[in-house]
Amino acid sequence: MRAVLVANPKGGAGKTTMATNLAGHFANEGLKVTLCDLDRQQSSLRWMAFRDPEVAPVTGYFGGNQISLNLPQSADWAILDAPAGLQGYKLTDYLRTVDKVVVPLVPSIFDMAATEDFLNVIRSELRGRRNCLGIVAMRVDPRTKAAAMLEEYLRHFDIPILAYLRNTQNYVNVAASGLTIFDPPRARHRRDVEQWQGLLQWLNQE
Repeated sequence: MRAVLVANPKGGAGKTTMATNLAGHFANEGLKVTLCDLDRQQSSLRWMAFRDPEVAPVTGYFGGNQISLNLPQSADWAILDAPAGLQGYKLTDYLRTVDKVVVPLVPSIFDMAATEDFLNVIRSELRGRRNCLGIVAMRVDPRTKAAAMLEEYLRHFDIPILAYLRNTQNYVNVAASGLTIFDPPRARHRRDVEQWQGLLQWLNQE
């Protein structure tokens, strides 16, 4: 079983969008996926409740009440949707449990400022573990000034940007039905699926 933590200390960064679509991708690959919702709002579990039983199955549970995180070993992938404001012993416990950490980040001065301390803490906690922390730029075109600003901001952290996901209503529309851009008919979201390829390749690296 492999596990990935999707985390950002700021609300509205796109954590649940990232977590549910990752779950949808792996499920459509024929893998057993568990979605561990760590947020009291339980947005990921609410999404799962709308999911059509005819599409690739995703199991899930609320894990935010666990003192020490225990993931089901029967799954091929566990996707952890972290709450805003994650810090302290909880963050340390989650980082020890997972293989990879993905930080969705909106390239605005407010979001970047709110995330700076968080990135420093994670880098310190993961010292000695190579290639296990990455950024996904949310709601941005890589050719814009906003993307260039994000790249400059991340330069001193030495954390890779794994993907740039454009600002589109496609994610909102599929989520309303408990679906993802990776669920059929996949051709409808071909452009968006292509933008995930760098992230997915990175996640599959040992």
